[in-house]
Amino acid sequence: MAQQILEGIRVLELGQLIAGPFAAKTLADFGAHVVKVEPPGQGDPLRKWRMLHEGTSVWWEAQSRNKESICIDLRQPEGQALVRKLAADADVLIENFRPGTMEKWGLGWDVLHADNPRLIMLRVSGYGQTGPKKDEPGFAAVAEAMAGLRHLTGEPGRAPVRAGLSLGDTIAGLHGAMGVLLALYQRDARGGEGQVIDVALYESLFNLSESLLPEYSAFGAVRQPAGGALPGIAPSNAYPCESGEYVLVAANGDAIFKRLMLAIGRADLADDPALAQNDGRVKRVDEIDAAIAAWTRTQTVDAALAVLRQAEVPSGRIYTVKDIAEDPHYRARGVIESVTSAGGLTVEVPGVVPKLSGSPGAIHDRAPTLGEHTDAVLAQAGFDAAAIADLRARKVIA
Repeated sequence: MAQQILEGIRVLELGQLIAGPFAAKTLADFGAHVVKVEPPGQGDPLRKWRMLHEGTSVWWEAQSRNKESICIDLRQPEGQALVRKLAADADVLIENFRPGTMEKWGLGWDVLHADNPRLIMLRVSGYGQTGPKKDEPGFAAVAEAMAGLRHLTGEPGRAPVRAGLSLGDTIAGLHGAMGVLLALYQRDARGGEGQVIDVALYESLFNLSESLLPEYSAFGAVRQPAGGALPGIAPSNAYPCESGEYVLVAANGDAIFKRLMLAIGRADLADDPALAQNDGRVKRVDEIDAAIAAWTRTQTVDAALAVLRQAEVPSGRIYTVKDIAEDPHYRARGVIESVTSAGGLTVEVPGVVPKLSGSPGAIHDRAPTLGEHTDAVLAQAGFDAAAIADLRARKVIA
């Protein structure tokens, strides 16, 4: 295997559940050595989320691959001292506790930076490390509401709905990983020191909000939920087929729109000069959507897609995870990989993205059992067997 681009970078992960650990997983996929600190006993709560196999979530196999697990009781001063010692030799520390928690444990930035000026500290929280809401508990669901995502997700006139995935957490994790890479570049390529990366869940989502704020700032416009449509851009929607399934059609390019109208037998709309550009189509979007839906209702999904692909109109079926697992394109691209858990279960997980030609990422280790690497990590940090046994006897480690 080619050398991975982050080989030699040591990451200490103190986070739980999704946001911080997702950032660490992203770094681990590209070669960073990630040591995950878990509380003795149950460990990261994600181990018990959703569907379990022999007591451990299959989600854990995706989120914690390529990591090592060490159990330290951070409520004990000796446990805090252990983390401080490990952080002194780390390149990156990731945490996603409520602001002030690390300081309460004697592990705030000032302390860690004094011990290790090269340390990069990624701090992920609901509202950030500053501001009037910083001390409030912040989960992804609340961040999605604050960032405007929940307001836009759903059908007009109905209650807001969840997007179906924990987008607030994973998008914050991606921003965190990006911040770490920027800080590593600043430190190593430009002769800088370590620094703090302050990532807020709501801000990470707000960063993806497209024209939402400019439209309000310029025109006082408040975008509303639009179901499957793409407001202000036409046509782009999900249209019903004869079986009750839907086909997604994105024909909002001018030439694409004309090809679509000809393909569905609506030359009158294809040749209408008022519909030649997007601003004209938006004014008559209901008419256009009705014309497309009238055609799709006479088609199966496969038949509709065959016509649309022939006309080179961007389109696709609405995938379930079953569709994903059976799609040959996913397989050909290596976007689905198999891992074998510690319990012997072979399970498919999302592969590594993005794809680098010269130093690609890889899944090289299964997710760890709880505390699997405690002794090895502490031994590498300079603790002998007697010292490790003493810490375990006093329940500082497990």
